[in-house]
Amino acid sequence: MRAQRENRRYLPGVSLPDDVRFADGIGEVASADVVIAAVPAAALDALTGSLLAAAVRAPLVWLSKGFVSAAGRPALAHQAIGPRWPAPVGAVSGPSFAEEVARGLPTALAVAATDSDVASRVAALLRGDTLRVYESDDLAGVETGGAVKNVLAIAAGASDGLGFGHNARAALVTRGLAETGRLSQALGGRRDTLMGLAGLGDLVLTCTGDLSRNRRVGLALAQGRALPDILADLGHVAEGVPAARAVRELAREHGIDMPICEAVDRVLHEGLPVEHAVRALLRREPRAESA
Repeated sequence: MRAQRENRRYLPGVSLPDDVRFADGIGEVASADVVIAAVPAAALDALTGSLLAAAVRAPLVWLSKGFVSAAGRPALAHQAIGPRWPAPVGAVSGPSFAEEVARGLPTALAVAATDSDVASRVAALLRGDTLRVYESDDLAGVETGGAVKNVLAIAAGASDGLGFGHNARAALVTRGLAETGRLSQALGGRRDTLMGLAGLGDLVLTCTGDLSRNRRVGLALAQGRALPDILADLGHVAEGVPAARAVRELAREHGIDMPICEAVDRVLHEGLPVEHAVRALLRREPRAESA
């Protein structure tokens, strides 16, 4: 990338700005004013350890959308990493396919942090001609929305792949948003946050956009393909696959009903036929919509 000024594996054809430079080691980050981590959620904990070992002490903000492990159980990243990081931490989330951001297409995001001044600084740093960044004071809600939407996108992709139509997809998206709200509250977030960019905005994009990796996983499952083959062909991380198991564990821990996420986890990890799972969800007995 240093020589070609391009990431030909993930963003071919996108020229990197001249003022982007590459470090030979993580220690060069020690003098940074703000560190933004763009790694899969599964790698975030290890990266944090490496940054601490390199004496990095700046505020840490991540783009990861998923859960990390804390004492053997899934947790939101700020709840696991925040207590051991020497400065404020935060997350940037929202409807943002990387390819469109890189190509300068209009995008709006949300940023939340354990310190409001850090959220304001990051929002100001990221704002550009085609990128708008809005501040939120609900870090738990922002992280929950970003993590659960990947699981729901697999369900939406499977429904579409089975030919169940737009009505079924809309139902899955809407009821999935209700599930996310219940989990957000249990983890310390607010339901109203999920009506914004990090919730509804990201959920709609991931469940409907053709660039969505998690949606493509669902589409391939509906074709009867095996998960290992799907992931091998994808060439990217599909965060919804590990997140499905994490959401199911958290739902059990907090006594929350999350049938869509549970069905996705059973399809991915227990061999439940995808058509059976989607049909069972659509046939569930109605309940109060606000429940």
